[in-house]
Amino acid sequence: MNEITQSFASEPELLIPIIAMGGGFVVAIVAIIFGSIKAMSTNAERQKSLREISAYIAEGSMTPEQGEKLLAATKQGKGGCGCG
Repeated sequence: MNEITQSFASEPELLIPIIAMGGGFVVAIVAIIFGSIKAMSTNAERQKSLREISAYIAEGSMTPEQGEKLLAATKQGKGGCGCG
């Protein structure tokens, strides 16, 4: 162990690849975590939309055909807002 620390102390440029690889791993892990959070959020919003459409159909303010059109639009990635 002493040889390793002496090696790094005498030649600090040996630390650069180790720090770079460590930083790359940190960035990759953070990207995976945020990607998972985004996927969970998207799924939760999709389920919320499905429940709301079902409620509108149940109360009669929307026909089942209109609900199907909205669901088809959200599956295609349009989101129902005309912006996708």
